[in-house]
Amino acid sequence: MIANDQQTNGFIPVMLTPFKEDGQVDYMGLTRLTETYIEAGASGLFANCLSSEMFELSPSERIAVVAHVLKVTNNRVPVVATGTFGGPIAAQAEFVKEMYATGVQAVILITGLLAQEHEADQVFEDNVMQLLSLTGDVPVGFYECPVPYKRLITPAQLGKFARTGRVIYHKDTCLDIELIREKLAAIEGTKCKLYDAYMVHAVESLKAGSAGLSCIQGNYFPELIVWLCNHYDNIEYKEQVNAVQQFLIDNMDLMHHVYPVTAKYCLQKRGVDISIFTRRDVGSFTSLVQHDIDVLMNQYHLLSEQCHIEQVIGV
Repeated sequence: MIANDQQTNGFIPVMLTPFKEDGQVDYMGLTRLTETYIEAGASGLFANCLSSEMFELSPSERIAVVAHVLKVTNNRVPVVATGTFGGPIAAQAEFVKEMYATGVQAVILITGLLAQEHEADQVFEDNVMQLLSLTGDVPVGFYECPVPYKRLITPAQLGKFARTGRVIYHKDTCLDIELIREKLAAIEGTKCKLYDAYMVHAVESLKAGSAGLSCIQGNYFPELIVWLCNHYDNIEYKEQVNAVQQFLIDNMDLMHHVYPVTAKYCLQKRGVDISIFTRRDVGSFTSLVQHDIDVLMNQYHLLSEQCHIEQVIGV
């Protein structure tokens, strides 16, 4: 998301990919889901990410899904999308350019696919610089994706990459508020913006200067994350902000369990016409899991009333 554009500060959903019951991409469902995110107040969209089941999509499907999202958004919000899926750096660079040609604002680089887990930081840094040299002036971002393994970017590395002028986005998953503060200091004065994925310290991260939040919890209750981004530093809402932060902490494990099936179920119950089908094996959506999500939704209804949050109905 372009620096100094305050409209891009806020919630950046990690988009789900709706599928039909036969496993094919549900493009009508994707239209409805995209509109739901925008209606909820999302400041941008992260398509073709882990929540999108990007590793279960074919290369052509990745391009088609992102192109469809861009068509639906019609420039109302910026879109970023993953463009690295392993292999030689030169091959990854070619797909980065292909993804950028769809019209995304930036192509996201998966840190764990730019060096093997056993390889040193220097190898990772060299590969990043090689990729940048092979992709012209394509704006990029980083995502510390936990698959195939989580490679965290150090504050020094992020600062170095940001100072190239090419890096405008970073989705952080370090889970460490002190590291977040160090990374924010490292990218100060650059185009790069940091979006935090870890909701346990969401309020602290926003107060520290993160540009926004990019979290799976927004695939259950997107307007809640938008509300938090808008009110985290408003003293008049201190009690409600604390309640929202505690709700996110208390339900962290539940919302990660059997995800993204549970998120699709939650959205479905909220009126978004999509299936709960996933291509990835994430565990069984048992009657007990369904009951727990139903309880979660009831708790959220009470929280939204307490905070005067208007719930978005499926569009």
